[in-house]
Amino acid sequence: MNHSDFENEIKLGQRFEFGKNWSSFLNTVNEDNINNAQISFLKVVGEYQLNGKSFLDIGSGSGLSSLVAKRLGANVFSFDYDPNSVNSTKILKERYYSNDSNWTIEQGSILDKNYVEKLGKFDFVYSWGVLHHTGDMWNAIENAQLLVNNGGLFFIAIYNDQGFKSQIWKMVKRIYCSGYLGKLFVKLVFIPYFSIGYFLSDLIKLRNPFSRYSIYKEKRGMSIYHDWIDWLGGYPFEVAKPEEINSFFDKKGFSLKKIIATKRLGCNEFIFSKNN
Repeated sequence: MNHSDFENEIKLGQRFEFGKNWSSFLNTVNEDNINNAQISFLKVVGEYQLNGKSFLDIGSGSGLSSLVAKRLGANVFSFDYDPNSVNSTKILKERYYSNDSNWTIEQGSILDKNYVEKLGKFDFVYSWGVLHHTGDMWNAIENAQLLVNNGGLFFIAIYNDQGFKSQIWKMVKRIYCSGYLGKLFVKLVFIPYFSIGYFLSDLIKLRNPFSRYSIYKEKRGMSIYHDWIDWLGGYPFEVAKPEEINSFFDKKGFSLKKIIATKRLGCNEFIFSKNN
């Protein structure tokens, strides 16, 4: 894997530029975003203490999760396939932990077995809404689980398989990534669709339709617009049923500690513990 591989995939319409979206988001990040991201992060990690533990962030994206893990005392290793995501993570480190040697950031691919084998093992492995965007989800999950220490935890979120609906969204994402006209078409159709749908829903429920956008920041510290773009363009795109994920990890010697399943288009969220 190298930079030219990534650029070729973009030119061929095979990959969404997640990093450019998160680089744009980073311009809006402030202490409120970070605090909200930390609250959301703690809802995932729960009672598990990160202080002094090794933490691997597979697909660091904007870098917010890595930053939060660092604030909670972890020794953090972040990597991403997208060079712009790597740069975003480096920007956050430079802002808040510029001289900290216990936060390492690299460009790398979870599909690169040689790279994965050099990383070692970690107490906490975190890959939240990432591995279904690699283009080879099950191989990515296979490689990722190798990085968990015995007794360690794996935090993973994977898109829920909704059958035909998932296939329709896959087609939308391919159109978005096909080029300028595809991107423009999808934005012109779906951003008004989302906006009007939320507006009408809030009116029916007698809620302020404009408060949704400020409240949304409390969800992982993200902005609603950047999350919309992330969803519309997020290709490659794969899905799995909760029982498929659970069965996979059970065969690999993991125990399910927690699951938050959805019946909608979002992610099923899991925490697995690797048996000693």
